[in-house]
Amino acid sequence: MSGGARYTVPVDVHLILRRDGETGPEVLLSRRAGPVYASGLWHLPSGHLDPGEDMLAAVIREAREETGVVIGPEDVTAAVTVHHRPPVGAHSRIGVFFEVRRWSGRPEVREPDRCDGMGWYPLDGLPDPMVAYCRAGLDAYRAGLPAAVHFQRPGDPIRYTRGDPDRSRPLPGPPVGGAELPHRLRTFAEQAVGRITEAVDASWARTGSRVWLITGAGGGTWYLKRHRGPKFHEREVAAYRRWVPALGAHAPRLVAADPAACAVVVTPLAGRPLHGMVLDAAAEAGVQQALGRLASALHHSAPEQPVGAASAAAGVKGRLDAARPYLADGDEDLVLALARTYEDLPRPALVPTHGDLQYRNVLLGEDGEPRLFDFERSEYGTATRDMVRLSGTWDGRPDLRAAFLAGYGRPLTPVEELRLDCESAFDAVSGIAYGSTHADPEVAERGRRTLLRLRVTGRP
Repeated sequence: MSGGARYTVPVDVHLILRRDGETGPEVLLSRRAGPVYASGLWHLPSGHLDPGEDMLAAVIREAREETGVVIGPEDVTAAVTVHHRPPVGAHSRIGVFFEVRRWSGRPEVREPDRCDGMGWYPLDGLPDPMVAYCRAGLDAYRAGLPAAVHFQRPGDPIRYTRGDPDRSRPLPGPPVGGAELPHRLRTFAEQAVGRITEAVDASWARTGSRVWLITGAGGGTWYLKRHRGPKFHEREVAAYRRWVPALGAHAPRLVAADPAACAVVVTPLAGRPLHGMVLDAAAEAGVQQALGRLASALHHSAPEQPVGAASAAAGVKGRLDAARPYLADGDEDLVLALARTYEDLPRPALVPTHGDLQYRNVLLGEDGEPRLFDFERSEYGTATRDMVRLSGTWDGRPDLRAAFLAGYGRPLTPVEELRLDCESAFDAVSGIAYGSTHADPEVAERGRRTLLRLRVTGRP
């Protein structure tokens, strides 16, 4: 090592805001304008780190400042790192590209002195003219590669032009596929269950978590899950340790947890996904009654807690701001009225909840009994909040509602009926905002269907 000063480089952050378009994945690009570097060229929303700022905070800040979208730290994933040297000047820089598929708000130009255009473009149809540095990162990203070296030479254009010498040198990552897992996760899983011979990706397409079905050398199987962030990891681990045992064989068992990696290993469940399954009326009523029993067991798995001092409907305004462009006439007035009603209701007791109780998170065994999984949204909440998403299956099916409550062991009180309406409306607004901005029509339609039902009948 030489005795001179250490070489330092600036660090840039680039935002790959991604959605599913009609012909494939699309990314958000902005056109630089004014007295700035690469004026007139298309580029990802980006910037450099402020003093003392980490790169995660920086990309979230730049997203808000340049596009107006709000991003949670748990929704940011590292995509590509590019070591770049521009054609002017001798110093290189490091660019870290982050992928985000979930956010709040609609992107728009927020810095008109630096940007005069913004739009969604297909990954396979990027526009011209474009900054070569940005294009090098996106090319590596499209190829599924984790890094690239992009050293331009003096006289090279800042603009990417087809046919110019390619200064990008993509770098491959470790092998993946088959039994290959990220090294840290594989080490953790093998410490928990022994040598792994096969790993099959079993992730749900629309979440930030990753799930693998792993097979051990002796033929046993388990699920390995990496959560999208500490919050979801802590919730799921706490639920498995404290509440889920009350469900017995109708839920997985926690085998091991790694807080540093935000990962867990759990036992498998036998059964087929209830989501998308076609059942006759009697069979589905039987499933609903059994789900009512499971919900009751979960809600009684620990003592009730009092609700906190914060307003239960405090987040409604922010949800409405995000969903407003996609709401039907009368929706906003309905939700605001229900928010006022919610504030006037007696404060409820809070119970352990699943947090995302819907058919998607249910397996149906050969014995006709349902099993619950995916407890990463579990927390103390109202009992009715745990019925919100499942109640969507009750539309036009009073027999299913009656079956669930029969299994639950009691009817809802008039106050609980009203609370369920309010919480359904709040969840619907969130679903409409998320589904409309993330190309998730099922979630958006579920929200619209809920608000329509509440406008027409006011009851499930």
